[in-house]
Amino acid sequence: MTITGPCNAPDGVDVVALGESMVTFLPSRPGRLADVPSFERAIGGAESNVACGLAAAGHTVRWVSRVGADGFGDHLIEAIGAYGVDVSAVRRDPARPTGVYFRTAGDRATDAHEVAYYRAGSAASAMSVANMDLAAARSGRVLHLSGITAALSADCLNLMRELTARRADGPLVSFDVNHRPGLWRGADGPDVLLDLARACDVVFVGADEAETSWGVSGGPDAVRALLPEPGVLVVKEGGRGATVFASATAPAVFVPALDVDVVAATGAGDAFAAGFLSATLRGLPPRDRLRHGHLWAAATLTAPGDLAAPPARDTADRLAALDDAGWEKLRLGPGWTQAIERADEEVRTP
Repeated sequence: MTITGPCNAPDGVDVVALGESMVTFLPSRPGRLADVPSFERAIGGAESNVACGLAAAGHTVRWVSRVGADGFGDHLIEAIGAYGVDVSAVRRDPARPTGVYFRTAGDRATDAHEVAYYRAGSAASAMSVANMDLAAARSGRVLHLSGITAALSADCLNLMRELTARRADGPLVSFDVNHRPGLWRGADGPDVLLDLARACDVVFVGADEAETSWGVSGGPDAVRALLPEPGVLVVKEGGRGATVFASATAPAVFVPALDVDVVAATGAGDAFAAGFLSATLRGLPPRDRLRHGHLWAAATLTAPGDLAAPPARDTADRLAALDDAGWEKLRLGPGWTQAIERADEEVRTP
């Protein structure tokens, strides 16, 4: 798929990401939230995670959202802006707070994991067609959205429907399904997300997510049968790998996941989407788009927070170019990006 869009506009960028970001509190030690004595402040949000990763890799990126007129809002704008993201289209809401959440150190996949969200009535939940800068939202070659925004309020859902409506002059719309059942007030969440996904150009969804949300079993081919509309469909299968359907006629391409020593899984899906979009913006072939997604996810999986610096472009390109046997032999642990980059520098320096 060739990316076109209003990138030649005076304020055009490679990617716009629209959605809620929250201040995240990470525990100082493992244990129940009731037992953790202190927390370290960080940032978290599916769309802003993608924005920060892409900006760190050298792409021009804009984040569009709403935050409270409070210290946490200040922190989000400053922290996300520090990655090189344009935050000029972020609106401040004097009547609603910035969302925050606390989580334990465990993996989200375990029963012991706890997350406490304080986002009801947040500034971002009041995003609407009337109060957001739609021109800024459409000012990129790619507009990245997620299903989380649709669950925040009726106004947010209407905004998502507006932004995913087909437009001849609009950007390519990327959509990560991100079904979070706890955010939806009724049982209509899966149907809403399916309708939104069908309207988008690039869609990311987990095979397990598709089965839970839509009752689709049978793997990537079954998901594609349910979602024939997106030009590009990426079906993720966790530790097994991911499959991309890059057009209506091209055969599916599968790339196995990497062998990674996982520190924390939070944010890995966002990193995967960012890596895939980065490779898409560069016009790389489908296999390499998936491999960049896996490499960026591996950088986040081997770090404790929601965000990790992606591998350097030349490092990622070199690893993505490995033959199948070389790819499957890769073993990545904490600090692997820095270690590989230091080794590369030593080779370049006589």
